[in-house]
Amino acid sequence: MVNGILGKKLGMTEIFTEEGVMTPITVLQAGPCVVLQRKTKATDGYEAAQLGLLGDRRVRRASKAQIGHLKKSGVAPVRYEREIQLADGDGDTKAGDAVNVSLFQPKDKVHIIGISKGRGFAGVIKRHHFHGGAASHGSMFHRAPGSIGSSAYPSRVIKGTRAPGHMGNSRVTVRNLQVMKVDTEENLLWVKGSVPGPNGGYLIIKKAGS
Repeated sequence: MVNGILGKKLGMTEIFTEEGVMTPITVLQAGPCVVLQRKTKATDGYEAAQLGLLGDRRVRRASKAQIGHLKKSGVAPVRYEREIQLADGDGDTKAGDAVNVSLFQPKDKVHIIGISKGRGFAGVIKRHHFHGGAASHGSMFHRAPGSIGSSAYPSRVIKGTRAPGHMGNSRVTVRNLQVMKVDTEENLLWVKGSVPGPNGGYLIIKKAGS
């Protein structure tokens, strides 16, 4: 059984729980999806299902390879497709199967994977939350990163040293978000808290523990 689905971020709002607590939530369009390909350990070395998100903008220019690949499952080219890992021995899932938001129930925990908003080039204070130096006149050390290595040994900058650079636009996973509401008619999923990416950004939504 597939324990995940593809979707899009629609935006954030807030609701009041039964206890009267105001809770920030993110509304997601979760599916509908279709299984494009079933990968098995015997043929591919691992167990997975390749999902495609339906109902999105039409693909105007699909390559012959993509059209031929999707002919096997009888599905038109889709704009967003990703693989969801399956447990060993899961033989029920096959190409052409539908996956929708009814997979989830209120109070379920989900992991959501998306691409964070790109912020362009940023310094260490904005990118890594450095404190910076004194702001007084003449300090000459306001927003600089400081020392990035020793001169005698190892005489180089260690890989991974936090430095200015491209901020955001990277794959981010937010774990254990709680499902607050499921709308099966409109394929909507309401989750507590925020998820990565801008409104309209694509997401992978997995059940926690899968």
